[in-house]
Amino acid sequence: MKQTKAGQDLFNPVPSFRRQKFKMKGKNCMIFDEKKPKESNEITNKELKESIANAALGILHKDIDFDDLVYTKVVFGYLFNIEGHGIEALFKIITDKTTAYFAVQGTEIIRLNFSEELFQTTVDGFLDLHS
Repeated sequence: MKQTKAGQDLFNPVPSFRRQKFKMKGKNCMIFDEKKPKESNEITNKELKESIANAALGILHKDIDFDDLVYTKVVFGYLFNIEGHGIEALFKIITDKTTAYFAVQGTEIIRLNFSEELFQTTVDGFLDLHS
C-alpha cells in the first residue's frame, strides 16, 4: 500500500483534522483535534421556519395526510444552521389525519417514518450534543 511521507494511506486519507503534537512520558505522540464548525440556533427564525414548513406541506398528500389544513400545526424540535453543512432541522406537522415527521439536511427536506418517542429522543440527543 502506497503511503505519503507522513504515513498517511493514499487510499484512505485522514479526514480534515488538525494534527497536534504533544509529549507523553518522553515520547512524541500525535492526536487529532477535529475543527468544530460554527453553529447558530435558528429556532426563533420565523421566516426560515415558515419557508421550511411550506416546503414540507407540499410533500403531504390531500385525502391521505390531511382533509383540511385549517388547524394544521408545525412543531420544530431543533433548527440549526451549521457552517459548511447548512440547515439541520427536525420537525413535525400535525394535521387533522396524521402527524408527519421531517428532517432538513442542507437544502433537502426528507419525510421520516418516525414515532413520537423516536422524534423526542432524537431531538433530546441532538440538543445535548449541540448545546
